[in-house]
Amino acid sequence: MRRKQYIKLLLTGVFLLTSTFVSHAQKRENHEFVKNMPVYMEELIADLDYPLAWGNSKIKNFKKWKKTAREKVFECMLTPPPPAASYDMEVLAEEQRDGYKARKIAFNLSRYYRVTALLLIPDGKGPFPAVNALHDHGAHLYIGKEKMIRPFAVDSAVIKDADAWADNLYEGQYFGDYLAKHGYVVFSADAPMWGERGRAEGVDRSKYDMIAGNMMMYGVDLSAYMTYDDMAGTDFLATLPEVDAERIGCVGCSMGAYRAWMLSALSDRIKVGAAICWMITSDVQLTTRYGRSENGGFANCIPGLRRYLDYPHIASLACPKPMLFVSGKRDKLFPLPGVEKAFGIMNDTWKSQGAADKLDTEIWDIPHSCPKTFQEKTLAFFKKYL
Repeated sequence: MRRKQYIKLLLTGVFLLTSTFVSHAQKRENHEFVKNMPVYMEELIADLDYPLAWGNSKIKNFKKWKKTAREKVFECMLTPPPPAASYDMEVLAEEQRDGYKARKIAFNLSRYYRVTALLLIPDGKGPFPAVNALHDHGAHLYIGKEKMIRPFAVDSAVIKDADAWADNLYEGQYFGDYLAKHGYVVFSADAPMWGERGRAEGVDRSKYDMIAGNMMMYGVDLSAYMTYDDMAGTDFLATLPEVDAERIGCVGCSMGAYRAWMLSALSDRIKVGAAICWMITSDVQLTTRYGRSENGGFANCIPGLRRYLDYPHIASLACPKPMLFVSGKRDKLFPLPGVEKAFGIMNDTWKSQGAADKLDTEIWDIPHSCPKTFQEKTLAFFKKYL
């Protein structure tokens, strides 16, 4: 037998042997994890007593509590990206739309990276109220900002993809364009890993967790970078001459909703927030009791924070700002018991500060989506408070 043939047969045998081990010999009778969760998940949940939550904390002055709780959130968010020396904004393209202008811009979001964003400016004399429109996750990373604002000056594949996404999740209406048509400056930028901030090798959802893990090795957190960037983007928005810096709100669906209440909780720039289809308590999210096999994930993973505050406790840092939350009865990602419990916690907080009328929490008969009815309700909410 020739040497090359021998080596080929040997390699084939090694491959078959390895394949056999991978497919048949990796499962052990004893185990410690099931359905992506530790078998002691309920014990972990029972140990979460949230000592820094409003009402649990020894701090009884609300302003002092907010300051202390915010500091803990930022501590768990690890090191922020360093601010840019200047934004150095550049207008890459512009087009006139029905009652407003659309601009594609580029600016320095931090010292590490320069990003592109979409900006809508109403016709007429400003300054105008403004909205930071925060895109969703959807396990779809090819587009980001284009989910909120109709794209232009870009590859036709992006436009086609964005139109299909708007049809699927937003009932065919771009949320950002809808708000701009009614007199709001609207800004939207990609979160890290989405759109023009993705991988050079192309979209691969399976790489997200690996990249998030690598980021942690640098002492930074990918999910926290998303929130830090949303804060920095809002600061940038406030500098634009067309914007009334005292009237800035934010809105989002799904991960965009998570981003919206996180931003509202941590940034004093935000005066009003609206969030659809992202609110829950960890005891319902981080268990297999409700048939979920993917719970949380790196898109909202901030190290150690659950040992101090749950999601509704963090959202309560926005109190007494006007906040709108809507969840769906048919939303399979967020089981109703956790939604109702979270809404109860937040309502108790706003009531404790004499601001119950500024918090609107509703459960609609909808799946995980952002229908036109929510967009209309958000517009009315912004008109009332922004």
